[in-house]
Amino acid sequence: MDTIRKAMEKVGIPGRDLYDIPTSPKSFPDGAHYRMEISGIERPSTLEALIDEMDKRDIAIHRLICTVMGSTLLSDDELEDFAKLAHDSKLEAIIAPGPRTSWDVGRQIATPEGSLSGLRIRGSDNLSYVIADIQRAIDFGFRGFLVTDEGLLWLLSQLKGSILPPDLVFKVSIYAGHANAAGGKILEKLGASTFNPVGDLTLPMFASIRQAVDIPLDVHVYLSESFGGFNRFWEAPELARVSSPCYFKIEPGIALATSMGLYRPWTDEAFLAKFAREKVKYAEIIHGIIQKYQPDLILSEKGPKDLAIPLP
Repeated sequence: MDTIRKAMEKVGIPGRDLYDIPTSPKSFPDGAHYRMEISGIERPSTLEALIDEMDKRDIAIHRLICTVMGSTLLSDDELEDFAKLAHDSKLEAIIAPGPRTSWDVGRQIATPEGSLSGLRIRGSDNLSYVIADIQRAIDFGFRGFLVTDEGLLWLLSQLKGSILPPDLVFKVSIYAGHANAAGGKILEKLGASTFNPVGDLTLPMFASIRQAVDIPLDVHVYLSESFGGFNRFWEAPELARVSSPCYFKIEPGIALATSMGLYRPWTDEAFLAKFAREKVKYAEIIHGIIQKYQPDLILSEKGPKDLAIPLP
């Protein structure tokens, strides 16, 4: 084992999880250690509710994971309104493009065993459709996109500066299923701007990933019952200390993208707006816990310059 671990370390991967859970020496460009990310901002009305609650509670929200049902399903007017709202409130909007993988003829992903293959884009036709949907969102000013497929990530990175703008941000989703430092290193090399490891990692595991990669880690502090249903609010100070720079992800619910999940086009619009307000409240609670127990850790102010804020 010593030989194996030394060989891992020579190529930049910790030979073991870091059980001493060291403090991360890294931070965001503004010097902050953590930021807030809220998923499931599906429509302009959802975003309006989030902005209103954010202002009422005076808590900074930095990143939105938007149109998880697929941006194909929003009209041009909705995308235009969405981009303007996010821009005016200095919020980074990460768009989930469509078509969504299981919505074409392929149904392997919908089976218990087939789902183990992962959420991937099937064939070159679907790759071209996703790129077309990204271009549509870019036309309305969006600059950040959610990616679940490493092949698509590589391809999008190759297209930056040609048919795609060079300043795009690509966030790798939890659905890509990465859970270790080697996976994080690969995503970083393929062009990921930030990535979401699986949600049930320990502090030593997060520490080992942080040692190997420089891009921000997206850390779930509240995750749906379909993923295990855990709440890590009281671990947030240690998660920020070890994982900095990190985005805290707030994504509760019964399920997210499954057939019974929240991110479906038929989910009630008023419910999504009310739930967005709850998530902002949770961000306020998480920030309060961190400030009480790790007051030296810094939350970014609203709208730091490095965010991929839409430019409508």
